[in-house]
Amino acid sequence: MSKISIITVQDIQISIATENNDDYICLTDMVKGQEGEDHIRNWMRNRNAIEFLGTWELMHNPAFKGVEFDAFLHEAGANRFSNSRGNLL
Repeated sequence: MSKISIITVQDIQISIATENNDDYICLTDMVKGQEGEDHIRNWMRNRNAIEFLGTWELMHNPAFKGVEFDAFLHEAGANRFSNSRGNLL
């Protein structure tokens, strides 16, 4: 189980999860604000971001469905591709 702590940077609260002496900083928290949703949406359309998430899931999620993920990866980067954080993995 990971330990969650909060830091405040420029009046923004950012979650940090610590597990096995490794820290994981919540990037979503970092871009919250007026334009935050646009930053996240644009990042989630980027093929490199999708590939990164797929690799991470493959390494850390035993229930990861690689075949279903391939459909997202195939569409990633196309102008028509739109994804939300909730339906990627």
